[in-house]
This record gives sequence, C-alpha cells and structure tokens, in this order.
Amino acid sequence: RIGSATSLSSAVINNRLQELVKLFKERTEKVKEKLTDPDVTSDEESPVASPAAAPVPPPGGQLEGDKPPEDEHYCEMLCCTFKCRPWLDHLKNYQFPSSIDPLTNLMYVLWLFFVVMAWNWNCWLIPVRWAFPYQTPANIHFWLLVDYLCDLIYLLDILVFQTRLQFVQGGDIITDKKAMKENYLRSQRFKMDVLCLLPLDFFYFKVGVNPLLRFPRCLKYMAFFEFNNRLEAILSKAYIYRVIRTTAYLLYSLHVNSCLYYWASAYEGLGSTTWVYDGEGNSYIRCYYWAVKTLITIGGLPDPKTLFEIVFQLLNYFTGVFAFSVMIGQMRDVVGAATAGQTYYRSCMDSTIKYMNFYKIPKTVQNRVKTWYEYTWHSQGMLDESELLVQLPDKMRLDIAIDVNYNIVSKVALFQGCDRQMIFDMLKRLRSVVYLPNDYVCKKGEIGREMYIIQAGQVQVLGGPDGTTVLVTLKAGSVFGEISLLAAGGGNRRTANVVAHGFANLFILDKKDLNEILVHYPESQKLLRKKAKKMLKNNNKPKDEKGGPGDPLIIPPKADTPKLFQAALAATGKLRGKGPLAQLRWRLKELKAMQA
Repeated sequence: RIGSATSLSSAVINNRLQELVKLFKERTEKVKEKLTDPDVTSDEESPVASPAAAPVPPPGGQLEGDKPPEDEHYCEMLCCTFKCRPWLDHLKNYQFPSSIDPLTNLMYVLWLFFVVMAWNWNCWLIPVRWAFPYQTPANIHFWLLVDYLCDLIYLLDILVFQTRLQFVQGGDIITDKKAMKENYLRSQRFKMDVLCLLPLDFFYFKVGVNPLLRFPRCLKYMAFFEFNNRLEAILSKAYIYRVIRTTAYLLYSLHVNSCLYYWASAYEGLGSTTWVYDGEGNSYIRCYYWAVKTLITIGGLPDPKTLFEIVFQLLNYFTGVFAFSVMIGQMRDVVGAATAGQTYYRSCMDSTIKYMNFYKIPKTVQNRVKTWYEYTWHSQGMLDESELLVQLPDKMRLDIAIDVNYNIVSKVALFQGCDRQMIFDMLKRLRSVVYLPNDYVCKKGEIGREMYIIQAGQVQVLGGPDGTTVLVTLKAGSVFGEISLLAAGGGNRRTANVVAHGFANLFILDKKDLNEILVHYPESQKLLRKKAKKMLKNNNKPKDEKGGPGDPLIIPPKADTPKLFQAALAATGKLRGKGPLAQLRWRLKELKAMQA
C-alpha cells in the first residue's frame, strides 16, 4: 500500500541509488576531462593561498572557525554568576604604556588637550589679572589653586608623557625607555618645558602675588602646535578647526590690546582725559570694544592728548594694520585649502566646456559630459581616484584597495580558489569608471578586452531580434565579461549589448593586466583556464563548418523534436486518424489554426 513502511523504505533506497549514480557520473566526467586535457587540475590540486597571506581575514570579517568572544556581563541577580563590572575590571587591570606613539595614540592627543587648556589659562588670564582689578585678596585662593593645578599638568607632561614618546632613528622606531628619555633630555622641547616652570612664585613672599611672575608659563607653546597637528590629522574636516583657530588668534590679539589699553588708562589716570577709559560700566567689555575699533581701524575714536597717548595710539595703529592683514591672509589660505578640490573640479569643467564650444560639439553631448562631471564629483568627491593614490607607496595602495574592493572581487566565481596574493595583485589593477543612464558598457560583436564588476548601480543585458529585449538585470556585486579575459580563438567577442540602467559605477580589469599577473601564478592560470572552458561549454557555443567555436549565444537554440516522436507522428498519418497520437496531432493543428 502507498504510505506503508515498505513503500517508504523503497523510496528512500531508490533516491539514494539515484544520488550514487549521479556522483559516479560526475566522477567519471572529471577523470575523462583530466585524461583528455593535462592542464585540468582536480579539486584537490587547487592552488592554496600563500603562507604570508593565508591568515589575512577579509575586510570587516573574521577567519572561518574563529568564534566571537562572548561579552561578559554584570548582573546583580542571584540566578547569575557574579562578575566584576567591565569598566571596573579594566580600570584595575590597566597598565600605563611603557612607550607612546605620538602619531597614532589617541590617549596622547587627549592629554595634549589638557596641556593646551592649562596653557590657554595662563595666556588669557595672566594679562587680565595684571591689568584689570579682578584679582583681589578675597578670591586669591581660587586663582592660586587653578595656577598650581596647571603647574601640576605641566610637571606630569614632563615626567610621565614626554619621556615615553617613541622616535625614529635610522629608520627604526625606538621604544627603549632609556633611549626615549635621553632623546627628550637632548631636545629643544625639554629646555622650553624647564624654562616655563621656573619657580618665580617664591618672589610672592617679597613682592606679593604678581601675575607677571607667571609669565614663563606661556612659553609652553610647542605643546599647542603639536596638538594642532595631531588634531588635524584625525579630523575629517580639519579646515573647520583651522578657521576656529585663526579666529581665536584674532580674538586673542584684541584681548591683549584691551588689557594694554586699561593699563595705559590706569597709568594716565581713569577719566583724566577724553582718550582714556572713564571707569564707567564693565571695564573689560568697554576696553575690548575700544581695542576692536583700534585694530580694525574703524575710526571714530577720541584724539590722544598727551605724548604717551599719542605714542601708544600710533603703535596700536601699526600693530592693528599688520595683525589684521596677517589674519585676513591666513583666513584666505585656510578657506582656499578647504575649497581646493572644488576649485579644481570647476576649472576642469570650465576647460572642457570651452573645448566643446570651440569644436561646436552638439548640445546633447555637452549635457551628458556635464552630467558625468557633476555625478562623478558628488559621488566620489574627486574626478580620478588614481591621482589621489599615486603618491602612496605600493603597500599602502594595496591596503586601501583591499578595504575598498576585496568584498566584491572575492565573490566572483571565476576567481574563487585562486591564490589570495594573485587577487591582491589584481585589486591594484582595477579602474573605477562611471557610466551615465543608457550608456553602452559593451556592444555585441566587439572584441572583449575587459571584465566588469558592478560596484554601484545596475546594468541591463539586451538581446532578441531587435536587440532591445531585456534579458537580465545585473545589480551591485555582479560580474560580466569574465570569459573574454581568458577566451581565445575568436571566443572573446561580446555576445550581447550591455547598457547602464541609471548611473552605474563599475570596476574594470583589462586583459593585459590579468595576463601580466598570471605569469607569476601558473597554478591559478590553470585553474582559470579550466573554469573558462566549463563556462564556454555551458554557454552551448555552436560549431562552424571548420569546427571552430562560433559566436556565443545568450539564448541557446530550440531543441529539435525527438526522432522517436517524429516516427510516431508519421505512423499516425498512415493510420488515417485512428489512435490517441492521431487525435493529438489533429488537436495541435486546430490550435495553430485558432492562433492564426
């Protein structure tokens, strides 16, 4: 009976026998191919990755067999095993590094931020405390507390951080403690750091708490410029910080000038003349307003009366003109550097438009060229990626190419099983090209010399009698034209038209580049040759009269009617319409007549 145990077991046995027969047929085909073609290698002989590149995982992934570590958690419930809090555990086990890389260590950049904050405290507030009456016996403890906290930061920078900075000597990165300490003690940085910590505070006991005795603290300017360099290296839009820094320079010059104006007013006597500060309102705001009008030379200021006032005002005017012109020039350089790429793009586009107008190129072509410029610039931020990478060494270009293109190229079936180092060499030869909507990527019949990998966008494969039927749409990550790289004897002609559907960004690999790479990887060359023959065989390429391969077809020809079925139909004709086959034949004729 159907569904009984005997019937089910026989069905399982039958399926298993069919699988075994299929496996034996595949094995027989492989052995037959190996005997007929010595270049064909078995699956066990596929080239393996080189030892140096084998342990490299794909970008953004991990090697097979690696299990992600389980995240430790902290729970206060009795049902769970008690564990220490992660942040507390890290804090207990933290060890200060014996050497610090000043170029890449973010902790060092953070420490420089605190050093710069202490330096800014001294640079901005020492003039204020000296000129304005803001430091009084009632709040002197607050000022001294922050002063000595800044001194502590200076001292820690000398003893803890600067003596652990790595340096390069003879091409080697020196990480030895003694060598790093000696290098710092011999540097100009150490001399300035010691000078800025001169203990002039002991004179407080004789002359009182005079902020000018702390003026050497402002000599730690080298930390400020180092912090600027490190911060600009890690910021994605460093020009914003440059604009802020240049503005701060201008504000600081006005700040110092306001302090000097209040000191000059106090020296002459507050309100003694129409030129000096009259002592009304907020003293700092009023003096800062006067400094802005003087340095920017707005005008509308009262005329100086005494010789001291005239000399002071003349020096102010000269300094203001010089400082303001320097600030404007520096701001222009910052903005120019920030928009250098946009300026280059605009100049290239203007030159191209001028060229097309000179030769009277049709407007439709000009519009497509403009569209290509705009889309390429907005999508990539540059017109040619190779110009950006040409200055980098070969190893760095490879690292960037792996991060950008490896995930796409590693999924190409043609290159699976090839030497990993060969794929790395191939990544450096890829070119990025942008196609506009309805642009022909390749045309049927032309000689194929490139392989295409879709990075973004879509392309359509066209066929049919008129060449406008969409056979298939390929999306990002798809590959086409790979057989043209390895086909020979006329088999490298394009078999269909490929058109960009919308904007498409493609990677192109030339046949010449691939041949130059395969010279160094003979095993991978054999494997690619084997895969190419299988692909050509699966495409059902027709044979011409001489036996050579003809033009490959996207859609294989329709299979002929089996001879046995033709004989049966002929027999029904002799039986004069008797039997089921004759009725079937009559039914087919009736359907054809209805369609006509």
